Amino acid sequence: MTLIIGMLLDAILGEPRWLWSKVPHPAVLIGRLIGWCDIKFNKGDHQRLMGSMTIVELCILAGGIGWILQLLPGNVIDILILAILLAQKSLVDHVQAVGDALRLSLGDGRRSVAMIVGRDTRDMGQAAVARSAIESAAENLSDGVIAPIFWFAIAGLPGLLIYKVTNTADSMIGYRTPQHEKFGWAAARLDDVLNLIPARLTAILIWAVTTRPPPLGIIQEAPLHRSPNAGWPEAAMAHGLNIALRGPRSYDGKLRDYPFVTAAGQHALTPDDIDRSVDVLWHVWVITLTAAILWYALSIF
Repeated sequence: MTLIIGMLLDAILGEPRWLWSKVPHPAVLIGRLIGWCDIKFNKGDHQRLMGSMTIVELCILAGGIGWILQLLPGNVIDILILAILLAQKSLVDHVQAVGDALRLSLGDGRRSVAMIVGRDTRDMGQAAVARSAIESAAENLSDGVIAPIFWFAIAGLPGLLIYKVTNTADSMIGYRTPQHEKFGWAAARLDDVLNLIPARLTAILIWAVTTRPPPLGIIQEAPLHRSPNAGWPEAAMAHGLNIALRGPRSYDGKLRDYPFVTAAGQHALTPDDIDRSVDVLWHVWVITLTAAILWYALSIF
């Protein structure tokens, strides 16, 4: 029941600006802690060792906090933390905002998508803006919704908080840059492990709510992504909507010539295609909620 109520609260309330403008969001606090660790320990000749020790200690801390909170009577704390750390409503809002902005003008679309992706957006055309938003929808459906639900279902609050710390660390220090390639190595590898099942589960769910294309195409193209996990929901979204995703894009002024996923699919993407991806997000959420309700019903008999 905790999972069901938490999912419903997140879907209804999302991230109220009036609240998080007054107090820091827990994810922000986690980010600040990781940032402090980066400044404090990412130095010297043993960066990989220090990075490994840092992520282990952060996970122990997160798991310990989750375990203590889980011991408190009732399940109100569990519900609130789950609802706060899920990202269904906020993901839908951010992706839909790109579609709405793109309908106003290309410049508005570029500014909106720049808030949710890390690639260069200045020279994007309409199709590139839409493609970026849809890719973000697919990847963050896994990272921000399905994976937290999965780990909460498996290991309660400790599992949820350990996942959130690891995923946040990966997004901050898990890059192959001179500064973080060694220090963030352990965070990136642990994030890969924790997302191994959720990413593939997300792909299955996307496949189930779209056109149910032949799975072989998804299986063949998902591993082409530079991430061992992000390629699965992205390939499922591309094949399920019959659109071309990924492809060439620019980071820090440098063009990366990535291959298209579903190269034979539609290339001239529009705000309507963003709307279709948002529909997928909600359909997957409904299936996940239904599964949670059935699981709860079976557990009480």
